[in-house]
Amino acid sequence: MSNYNRKMRMGMVGGGIGAFIGAVHRMAAALDGEIELVCGAFSSDPEKSRLSGQQLYLPPNRVYGSFEEMILKEKELPEGERMDFVSIVTPNHMHFPPAKMALENGFHVVCDKPLAFNLAEAKQLAALVHQTGLLFALTHNYTGYPMVKEAREIVRSGQIGEVRKVIVEYPQGWLATLVEVTGSKQASWRTDPTKSGAAGCIGDIGTHAENLAEYITGLQITELCADLSIFVPGRKLDDDGNVLLHFNNGAKGILHASQISVGEENNLNIRVYGEKGGIWWHQMEPNTLVLTSLDQPKQLIRTGVGKLSAAAQAHTRIPAGHPEGYLEAFANIYRNFARTLRSRLKGETPNPLYTDFPTVDDGVRGMAFIETVVASSASDRKWHPFVV
Repeated sequence: MSNYNRKMRMGMVGGGIGAFIGAVHRMAAALDGEIELVCGAFSSDPEKSRLSGQQLYLPPNRVYGSFEEMILKEKELPEGERMDFVSIVTPNHMHFPPAKMALENGFHVVCDKPLAFNLAEAKQLAALVHQTGLLFALTHNYTGYPMVKEAREIVRSGQIGEVRKVIVEYPQGWLATLVEVTGSKQASWRTDPTKSGAAGCIGDIGTHAENLAEYITGLQITELCADLSIFVPGRKLDDDGNVLLHFNNGAKGILHASQISVGEENNLNIRVYGEKGGIWWHQMEPNTLVLTSLDQPKQLIRTGVGKLSAAAQAHTRIPAGHPEGYLEAFANIYRNFARTLRSRLKGETPNPLYTDFPTVDDGVRGMAFIETVVASSASDRKWHPFVV
């Protein structure tokens, strides 16, 4: 019988020398000691992949020149050696090919967001996941914060009553000028429609806002009215977006995402207003959740303080007052995935606290959001149905 009382073995596609998000994924995956990186195809350039593997102290025979080679050669290895899952950290246009091939060859997948280059690819991946029964996690990492999970439990419990209004914002300022022509790798692919897809800002950070709104409220967007802009001359994709939302319980919403808001860093924030109260959360002060009510003083709820929900407690690592942030939230996605995968491999029922991570179906909704926003902004029609 196979021994699954061990670290889950990860292979990585992308994330080579000079990549930002690949290093973040590796740190997050390693944080809890649940996962080890055993192989990788770190670049479409075989030499760059080799050098990246060397920097990560991987054996040369487990560093591959392409994702195709990695998947096929890893599949030939015995279960005790080969990777258990693939982590995909490439630009958007290169999410689908390795994800599809990994699933077709029996490997579980963790993929950076957005899920794919377009909705058609996303639906193909979802069909493959449901057909194979393999695990698929999408790294909408902001859902990993303890106070985001506490917010979700507060809404679920009915404490603020039926949700009426949702305001979610993700402003950044780093693309306020034409940074993509200065040699910035992060800017160049994100503003290139052949690599990013149909949207720029809305695809990059607007999908985080959409996912956070649906995750916390438990509601789904049913229609929207969008206005996208390209403010920086010479840019090919949107750098600012404003969207009105309708939800499936009748609630109304406002979503704005911007990468030209000078002075903003990563100011993702959300306010949810119900019949009896409200919640406010800011990513730049992630350990604090504000709870309001009709007849009680405003409350500050802090990570690790007092009686929190089981979901918040399960995703808190250190005592109150010690900041937990972006990497820890990201790591919660990887930890939950690893524990769920281990349970599955051992034939056990996973703990529901650890099955809480974004899935391929969340990714399909994200791609549908992008395409609906782009279509709405280009149309004279006021409201566009959000159809998956």
